[in-house]
Amino acid sequence: MLKIGEFSKLSRVSVRMLRHYDEIGLLKPAEIDRFTDYRYYREDQLPVIGRITALKDMGFSLADIVRILEIYDDRDQLDQFFSVRQEELETLSRETAHKLTLLDAARKRLRKEENMSYNVTVKTIPERYAATVQMTIPRYEDEGMIWGILVEETCRMNLVEADPCLAAVTYLDGEYKEKNVEMMAWKTVKGHYQDTEHVKFRTLPEETVASCTYKGSYTQITEVYSAVIAWMEANGYEPAGPMFNIYHVSPHETQNPDEFVTEICYPLKKK
Repeated sequence: MLKIGEFSKLSRVSVRMLRHYDEIGLLKPAEIDRFTDYRYYREDQLPVIGRITALKDMGFSLADIVRILEIYDDRDQLDQFFSVRQEELETLSRETAHKLTLLDAARKRLRKEENMSYNVTVKTIPERYAATVQMTIPRYEDEGMIWGILVEETCRMNLVEADPCLAAVTYLDGEYKEKNVEMMAWKTVKGHYQDTEHVKFRTLPEETVASCTYKGSYTQITEVYSAVIAWMEANGYEPAGPMFNIYHVSPHETQNPDEFVTEICYPLKKK
């Protein structure tokens, strides 16, 4: 039998933590001296404390570890616990990677563009004939679904691009939505074409907009939106219709986010 101090040294688990494991029923001493209250452990409990430590390192809670130890010899149930935890960690890894990307982009902007400002101008987007796809998608991040449909249904039509060719997406919802987002992707073309199942060819009206073009990742697009809205407010304008983004350089042309060129357009009118 091992005194708690000896067991602590061999297991590399503090005496305080061993007492806590005893309190919650995770690992109880093999024997407690009723006169001295000394705790004693058996040598064959060392593998058990090793399992507990390994499970903690995997991120399992102590409550989970209690349940896992009860079924530890059942390989199927144990594998199920491991599978669920693996999925949780993979999700956490993706979320962490996304947050690190945002932090990295923010730090780069701080270093390179300490006095960053966005130039907003009023311009007129002329009437234009375009291939359009309007649909509801699960999230804003799924915008590629719409472009995929537009490309797939027009790939054999030999579309002649307008000069200049504008590729854009118009956000049709009146507010930010976490899911079921309605938007319209459009691309300007020359000539006239027959509609397909999802692609409708239409003439889009002339629009006067507050325009701001910036170069860089989409991670900063919210800042540009804010700058345009602030400029409109300061100059006596208000929104007059759904805003849209024109993609002058997009992931279709480059995989380097620093090279993206996006034009933010808010239809406007005087207050």
